[in-house]
Amino acid sequence: MNFVTTEGRSAPQHNYSSSSPVSSLTQQLPAVPSDQPLVSFIVPVYNEADNVDAMVGEIMAAGVDVSNFLGDAAFELVVVDDGSTDETVAHLNMLVERLPNLSVVCLKRNYGQTAATAAGFAQARGQIFVTLDGDLQNDPADARRLIELLLRDDLDIVCGWRKNRQDKAMTRVLPSKIANWIIGKSTGVQLHDYGCSLKVYRAEVAKSVPLYGEMHRFIPALASQDGARICEVPVNHRPRTRGVSKYNLSRTFKVILDLMTVVFFKRFVTRPLHMFGRLGMILMGLGLLGAVYLTVDKFILGHNIGGRPLLMFSALMILSGVQLISTGLLAEVSVRTYFESQQKPIYSIRRVLRPQ
Repeated sequence: MNFVTTEGRSAPQHNYSSSSPVSSLTQQLPAVPSDQPLVSFIVPVYNEADNVDAMVGEIMAAGVDVSNFLGDAAFELVVVDDGSTDETVAHLNMLVERLPNLSVVCLKRNYGQTAATAAGFAQARGQIFVTLDGDLQNDPADARRLIELLLRDDLDIVCGWRKNRQDKAMTRVLPSKIANWIIGKSTGVQLHDYGCSLKVYRAEVAKSVPLYGEMHRFIPALASQDGARICEVPVNHRPRTRGVSKYNLSRTFKVILDLMTVVFFKRFVTRPLHMFGRLGMILMGLGLLGAVYLTVDKFILGHNIGGRPLLMFSALMILSGVQLISTGLLAEVSVRTYFESQQKPIYSIRRVLRPQ
């Protein structure tokens, strides 16, 4: 199946067969105790009482398929209830009693999908994370293909692409395509479908990304700043048959605001003065040009400049420029305090090779 890398190039075809060399795929992962899962399925849910039983059943079947493919490796399912007010928790309580590899994390209230995803990452014990939505629109059977691709090509994140999306065209599909284009252009990580929850991560990559606001959809962009290797592959997408969608157009504004944060962190997190200083210098330059012109007009040409709008504009530009540069300096102090107080490096090492 073809997939598209973040650079936009078509990648070669791969054969996802049951005869794949499992040992060669998994040897790159550290050995784990027999009672510790290798793969963790993580599913945030909110008021999905009509779907949760079928969802858990399908993921368990997909987990068995993944386990067999990886040489009887253990797997777990972590369901994070994000403050549901229906019978979702009651259904999960009954399932936990029958399924030993099912864990349920109940949040105190509805925090949102990003917080629920972060809670799932924190509770999961596997080395490979598989995230899905709880509405049965993602197909858990696709997990095996994505995991094989992650291991075969030594990737860090494999993203699903709902190429044939089964949602309303005008209210869901079109706004999503526009948002994906804007996000790709802004972050430099070109994906067709940032909103698809079906993704596979290496655990250390997923846990290294701080999640706030609505940042769960930006994990690939945030991880790319540490050199994460990412690709995208088409996956099956199914129409919602039960329950009510929790998404609406109001989320667009949240996405735009979070995108500004992502762009800042991706480009200027270790050098904020470069951003604020650049804007400040431009504004100061405009203000100084206006000031020079008015000075010449006043003292050489003898014109009155007291009531000129350009005078106010020039003063405003100079003051704004000074303020932006000052903000950049304060941000530099904060960034240095953040990194130095935690002795946190500004780089990320993938591996170290030494002669034997």
